[in-house]
Amino acid sequence: MNNPKYSEEFKRSLVILHQNGKSLTELRRDYGVSTSTLSRWIKSYSGVPPKNGSITMTKQIKALKKRNAQLEEENTILKKAIAIFTPQPS
Repeated sequence: MNNPKYSEEFKRSLVILHQNGKSLTELRRDYGVSTSTLSRWIKSYSGVPPKNGSITMTKQIKALKKRNAQLEEENTILKKAIAIFTPQPS
């Protein structure tokens, strides 16, 4: 089975068409891309538009969430260390 490679620009273009109202069925019919592939692209390339109009991609959001969780864990550990090493009044 031949799996064609699509450019990032092509993928993003189809996601934008979907966001602007084209159905998955129309995109599949017009561009010959499977519905599951289109769904994966939409999930991957849909983002949150910040104030400056650029799009933060889903992958970036996941990476930021992971980093945030790491920092929160480090913060919790440091708070516990402070509690252990701080002399308690008798």
